[in-house]
Amino acid sequence: MWHYFPGQYMPSYQVNRALTQAHYGGGEFAEILEVASEIDPADRESFNRAWVKMGDKVYEIAEKYAQAGHKVSARRTYLRAFNYLRTAEFFMTLRDERKIPYYLKCRDAFIKAIDLFDERPITVNIPFEGSFLPAYLFKPAGVKNPPVMVMFGGLDSLAEELYFGIAQHLNERGIAMMAVDGPGQGAALRLNHIHTRYDYNVPGTAVLDYIIENLKDEVDTERVGIGAVSMGGYMAARCAAFEPRFKVCMIFGAVWSYYDIWKNRPDNHPLAEIVQHIVGAENMTEAREKLKNFTLEGVAEKISMPTYILHGEDDRQNFVENAYKVNEVLTCEHVMEIVPKEESGSAHCSVDDFTKTFNMYDWIAEKIRA
Repeated sequence: MWHYFPGQYMPSYQVNRALTQAHYGGGEFAEILEVASEIDPADRESFNRAWVKMGDKVYEIAEKYAQAGHKVSARRTYLRAFNYLRTAEFFMTLRDERKIPYYLKCRDAFIKAIDLFDERPITVNIPFEGSFLPAYLFKPAGVKNPPVMVMFGGLDSLAEELYFGIAQHLNERGIAMMAVDGPGQGAALRLNHIHTRYDYNVPGTAVLDYIIENLKDEVDTERVGIGAVSMGGYMAARCAAFEPRFKVCMIFGAVWSYYDIWKNRPDNHPLAEIVQHIVGAENMTEAREKLKNFTLEGVAEKISMPTYILHGEDDRQNFVENAYKVNEVLTCEHVMEIVPKEESGSAHCSVDDFTKTFNMYDWIAEKIRA
């Protein structure tokens, strides 16, 4: 992965992420590089401040386009504003009074953008244990009752960001995508206060049941797959293991044990407070204890449907050994693709080159229709 900030992985990773998502409407190269030029990698606040500055600026431009009735320009500009503000909000701590207001603003930008889509995604609230999980159904144009992939993100990521790449690639292949804020993610966490859980098959089944019961006029309810990205590699595998009605499983970044990933990381790791937030812990000692249940040991071998694992060999967040461990115990039909570390796309979840995901989507499209 190219490092904008030499020797500084995390801020460089986020620059790469935004540059890649720019191909899907989530940014403009010049704007992203302008933001990066204002970041001191040793100063976390400079990171937040630079992304907020650009996000606010682009949001105001979008508002002016919308007020003038220029729908296409407004749509494209709101999408960029969303992604810039999302990047800033993600690294704000719970103690930061800006976190929730900027989450609401970035989500508002996305909703205003999709209101201007030629084919507006369907927004739903999936009932879940006295509350609900927000979700978006992105459908391919001109396809009646397409198969559908249920997609969760990772850590406390937002369902909205799954549009920038995954949704578009699936839609291009005639597959709908249901992007869900599961427990510990997006609005489910920030607004509904639903923390993550090791038995992610429970929300996975709730989403599948909702699709079957409510969306038969929109998608093919007999061809529903499950997928997830980053920490979601654990979630997708867990859902697949305990819900055989899923037609196919897509593990975009494997996780064997989330506790193993975190057991030796320092308490001041850039993502540590986010981990505490998603599991509802006061400190990392408590968080690590809760993460002990997040393992695929004794679970992965229960997966019965065709499964694809895509992992980068140079993944510095979920090391490639996670993919090998999952692959070793699978008894179902499966494929493991490792992007070599010498190539672009070998970083965490191929954030530095989404073209390396093409094989996975082609395989999923073939299997979900089989």
